[in-house]
This record gives sequence, C-alpha cells and structure tokens, in this order.
Amino acid sequence: MLPPRGAGPVTQDAQQTDLIQRDRARLWHPYAPASPDLPLWEVEAADGVRLRLRGEDGTRHEVVDAMSSWWSVVHGYRHPVLDAAAKAQLERFSHVMFGGLTHAPAVELAERLVEMVPAAPGRSRLERVFLADSGSVAVEVALKLAVQFQTASGYPRRQRFLTIRGGYHGDTVAAMGVCDPVDGMHSAFPGLLAGNVFAPRPPAAATATPDTVRAWASELGDIAAAHSGELAAIIVEPVLQGAGGMHAYPAECLTTLRQVADRHGLLLIFDEIATGFGRTGELFAADHAGVVPDIMCVGKALTGGYLTLAAMLCTADVAMAVTNGGAGALLHGPTFMGNPLACAVANASLGIIGDGGWRTQVARINAGLASGLAPARELEAVRDVRTVGAVGVIELHDAVDVTAVTAAAIRHGVWVRPFRNLVYTMPPYISSAADVEQITAGMTAAVAEVHERVPARSGGAA
Repeated sequence: MLPPRGAGPVTQDAQQTDLIQRDRARLWHPYAPASPDLPLWEVEAADGVRLRLRGEDGTRHEVVDAMSSWWSVVHGYRHPVLDAAAKAQLERFSHVMFGGLTHAPAVELAERLVEMVPAAPGRSRLERVFLADSGSVAVEVALKLAVQFQTASGYPRRQRFLTIRGGYHGDTVAAMGVCDPVDGMHSAFPGLLAGNVFAPRPPAAATATPDTVRAWASELGDIAAAHSGELAAIIVEPVLQGAGGMHAYPAECLTTLRQVADRHGLLLIFDEIATGFGRTGELFAADHAGVVPDIMCVGKALTGGYLTLAAMLCTADVAMAVTNGGAGALLHGPTFMGNPLACAVANASLGIIGDGGWRTQVARINAGLASGLAPARELEAVRDVRTVGAVGVIELHDAVDVTAVTAAAIRHGVWVRPFRNLVYTMPPYISSAADVEQITAGMTAAVAEVHERVPARSGGAA
C-alpha cells in the first residue's frame, strides 16, 4: 500500500515544492530538450503497480503504471523478495571490480540464464555469458563479438550487419547503426554510424499470409546473398519490434532468418531485451518458433527493474573462436560489469520467473488487453489495435499529442508514455484484472478526449 497522502513532515513537503523547477534547471530527460516547459510529474511513492505522482501545481494522482517503467518492473514496485535480495547483498558488498575477481551472484546468474534461454536439438547451446551495464551495451558487445568472430574465422571483410527495417536496438553508436535508417538517428549522426544493410520488415502478424511471408523471405534471402561477403551477422528483435513501432510479425520469420544466416555463414543475433522473460507469452520470443540464435541479448526485466543490468549470451563455438583468434579476448569490459548488487537482485527476479506463474499472469493480461482495448477500434482517430502477450497497442493515424494524452490518462488514473503515433501498455505481470481494465479504459478515454474530432464510424477502424 502507498503511504497516506499527507505522510511526512511539513518541512519535507515544502522542500519538494520546487523540485520540478530544480530538475528543469539541471537535468536532461530521455529524448528531451533542455527546456523549462518540459512537462514533469514527481514520483512521491511507488508500490505494487501504482505510482503516486505530484504535478507542478501540487495536485496528486495515484495511477496504475501501464509502462512497467519502460517494460522492466514486471514484478511490481517494492516486491518483498527483490527487496530482501538487495538488502542481503548490501550487507555483504555492493560492488567489486570483475577484472580478476568473481563472486557468487554473478556465477549463479550466469548459470540461471544458461538454463533458461532457448535450446534445440542439433544446435549449439548459448552457454557463455557477458554481463553488461545496459541493454544498449549488451547489443554493442554482441556486434563487436560478431565482428571479432568473423575476423578470427578468416573473414576480416565481414564488418557490416543485416537487419530489418523498423528495429530499435539502443542508443550507443553501433546499436544506433542497426536501428531503422529512417526513423532512427542515422541522419543526426552520419559521420558516426556504419552503413549497414536493411531488409524490409516482415509482414504484420495479424494480416500475414503464407504468400506475404514467402515474398518477404525471398527478398531477405536475395539481400543476404548480395552482401554475404561483407556481413558479420543478422540482428533482429524476434516477433515484436519495440520502440521502433510495436510491430508484431509471424514467428515463422525467425526460422527463415536462421536458415539465411546458416546458408551464408552469418551469426544470428536476437535482441530479446524487451521481449525476454515472458513479455510475448513465451519465456523468450525465440521460443515461439523454436529457433536458437548464436548470440542473444537480454535486459530490462532481468532485475525486475530494480537496477540496470543486461547480459549477452553466445555459443561455445563463438566464444572459443574469438578466444583463439588474434585478439585473444572479447574486447569489452565495463567498470560495473557483473555488479554484485544487480546480480543478486536479478537472481531473485529470475527465481520468481522460474516459478512459472508469469505464464498465467501474461495470459490473463492478454485477455484483458484484448477485450479492454476493443472499444478503441470504434474511434475515428485509431488506425489499429493490437496485442501480443502482455503488450497492448493503440495505433493512431496521426502523431500522438504526447503531453495532452499523458495528462488525460493521468486524470483517468493511468500512467502511459506514448510515442510517435502509438499509445501502448506493457503492464507489470502482477497487474490484476481490475488493473488491466483501468489501464485499457484510461488509454481509450485519453485518446478519445484528445484526438477524437468527429463521431465514431460504425464497424470500427481498419
């Protein structure tokens, strides 16, 4: 339960009245200008699936967090198991360098991950783990590893990557280079980003047919063949592209990607940072197709949103090729690599995931999202409504008025963070049916209040 709204001494409340102005004077926020007009809400408390927000005018709102704090807080805030894990590790040590040292939380985490990630008969297992600071860094390491692997294997010209349009893989330099070339940040950093190879995004899962999937597979194969001598790997977000547009595509496309990679001697990298640990309805999105990549990146939900941590896993074949190559090592090593505090919390989080309750939770959320967002189809402003696992999306015809929709959703007791033309939710797995109902009703009402300008048409939107 959140503490009473009046809790805390009056002096503390007075000290916080200018917090938002102080923030504006000193801080950057994600993808935001250094602007005095930036809308902000202060988080005063968080518990379970709820946040207590204070606006600049002093008004307070208790809202359901429909975002899981950017898809990471899958078990909710102040979870007793995760809290206990953090406190227990703090009593031992919070951090030691990982160069030349090791510790139990890191070893246990690596073992847990290897046991959880996809495996298939006849394929090498993902069994070597690199613990990174963040998802972007994990992708950066994966791309560097792929290049090192090809060089060690006698193919030093293989320096580029094949990916699909609409992807998002992070904000570090190499990761930006495999994001969508139009909607990503290529135009802002033309001198930094490598020229990679982009195939069309697969057809949408809801409308794909065998013919459209075959046509996409054929074009992908032709592009890979034309560039195979310069490609190190294929990298994709499996089944669901996240920040690139919440685009869901058929699982059989992963099988095609595996076949194309094998045909041309390319590594296959799956970026499961957003999709891993149950979000799409399977433990990993790769499990929808039974495909095992050569390299996998995980993050976000890894620590249940408590601390920043990600991991890159690769097969023994990849690891040993690089180890036996000219460099003799994987050339990356962050200061906070394998942070013990983060690893301890991650082990607790994976313990909860390992109990299997997430599968029932995600199925319940999916059903609630599908039914609760259905009325949004009747809105003239809405182009599409779609769900996959514990993900629900309202896609508009035009760009979202982010400030207005966010404020309207807060008035309806829901925290969302729209982008582009999407109002979407990835709620914590512990969200109840009532929580999901509140989320979907709030999202639909916010879109209607801000973007609906004409009466709804009968029959719903296309």
